[in-house]
Amino acid sequence: MSISVICIGFVAMLVLMFLSMPVAVAILTVGGVGGYLAYGMPLVETMGGVVWGTLNNPVMTAIPLFMLLGELLLRGGIADKMFDALAVWLGKLPGGLLHTNIGTCALFSATSGSSVATAATVGTIALPALGERNYPVRPSLGTLAAGGTLGILIPPSVNLLVYGSLANVSVGQLFIAGVLPGLILTLLFMAYVAARYPDAGRDAEAIAIPAAEKRRLLRHLIPPAVIFGIVMGSIYGGLATPTESAALGVMAAFFFVWKNGRLKWDMLETCFIQSARTSGMVILVIVCAILLNVTLSMTGGTQAITRWVTELGLSKTTLLLLFVLFYVVLGMFMDAMSMLVLTVPIAVPMIAAIGIDPVWFGVFVVVMCEIGLITPPVGMNLFVVQGVRKGGGDFNDVIWGSVPFVIIMIVFAALLIAIPDIALFLPNAVAGR
Repeated sequence: MSISVICIGFVAMLVLMFLSMPVAVAILTVGGVGGYLAYGMPLVETMGGVVWGTLNNPVMTAIPLFMLLGELLLRGGIADKMFDALAVWLGKLPGGLLHTNIGTCALFSATSGSSVATAATVGTIALPALGERNYPVRPSLGTLAAGGTLGILIPPSVNLLVYGSLANVSVGQLFIAGVLPGLILTLLFMAYVAARYPDAGRDAEAIAIPAAEKRRLLRHLIPPAVIFGIVMGSIYGGLATPTESAALGVMAAFFFVWKNGRLKWDMLETCFIQSARTSGMVILVIVCAILLNVTLSMTGGTQAITRWVTELGLSKTTLLLLFVLFYVVLGMFMDAMSMLVLTVPIAVPMIAAIGIDPVWFGVFVVVMCEIGLITPPVGMNLFVVQGVRKGGGDFNDVIWGSVPFVIIMIVFAALLIAIPDIALFLPNAVAGR
């Protein structure tokens, strides 16, 4: 297979998606038709075995479990109290409750794994409080949209899990690799807020909170910390696989929701139904992407991509800067999960050909997907944050509020390229390298 045929197939998938065809159907159409044209029905018939093998992979079970974990925290009243606790500690910083937006998103991300759930949950809690205290609208919306993107970087991350399945990379290594970049990106967001909006919320009437009450509120940060510790600790303590750690996290979430007095049948029904819907969509897209992988492998597409990149003689930096440009443009028109499953089968052979670490590349791709979440016209988090605004408002407020954070993330991507150890330090340290 020539590189021109691969490009035609990729463009065909984009065209089908822009024509409103579901992502999974677009990928399956190109992969199935390509396999049929190359080898006829024998190749198409083997795809059934691939689907069976994919769905029997234990890693697939982790996806609905992490989705359920996020739903329990979302509807169990835990996020509300997290916001209240962080507000009294971060509210005095330059930028006030704008820091609380970012901090709550980061903490919720460490248990949710979904950027949309993070942005929707924290936005619903934060926007009324910000409005009452006369915070500027655009940075209020921008910090929520950008903070929500941390949900797919800070582990446990469903997107890192999907990347690991598609690229055949250790999910545990990817999870630990996402910790330091997630923390640094959170601090960069907060540094920008402190520098740009030091007086935000200062004209609101200050409420004196006793030190004893502040310390008491810290107990609301225990649930996310415990769940994060259980999930990550069980993986790196050698006690559980990623799937088993997700199950342990769900059990811990059940306990905290019960202790919170929210464990009711109607709440559980909502959590289970929503988790099943989201998981079904994600797993269907993954299966179709793996079928596309079969076509690429059997027709020599992977080898053609490797040869093409090698012949171009591009340096690692040049190739990665081209990826930055490519993903920023693609992110304007596609959601994060679609970008991930569409590009990973083609991108991974490229980076392998010039010796780029696939664990590092997983973090890099997810950062690029984060940018896509807040770039118009199809930035999912932009629509989520706009949707939770009571009384509506101009959509341009969300867009312009998010633009500075897009720039920060692009700069951070360049920093990742210049200093790969930002993503690789913790995995190497854990592995003893």
